[in-house]
Amino acid sequence: MSRNATVELDFGPGLQRFRLAWGQLSSLQEACDAGPYVILERLMNGTWRMNDIRETIRYGLIGGGMTPSEALKLVREYVEDRPPVESLMVAQAVLSAGLVGAPEEAVGEQDAANQAESS
Repeated sequence: MSRNATVELDFGPGLQRFRLAWGQLSSLQEACDAGPYVILERLMNGTWRMNDIRETIRYGLIGGGMTPSEALKLVREYVEDRPPVESLMVAQAVLSAGLVGAPEEAVGEQDAANQAESS
């Protein structure tokens, strides 16, 4: 995950890049007739609707750089043609990253702790 809401996850034929930026979140809101946090809450508490899963993944793939037609093809094959719960955790991760991002990484701290001071 990264602070710009990008996350790479195993989905479909391999590792896929997902991102829900402002435009994709707005489109998701319209497609699911609910705000992004309402959708996330439904995904987390088990009251999700089919489009909550499907559209989160589809818009996440588009935001990650996939063309709309490629994203639709993957969603049809790996979301619509399978039990919905198989895709639930992917949708949860994609929307969580889109709304919250990821914690700041501790850049260089581990390396610095492993180096001895020179005198």
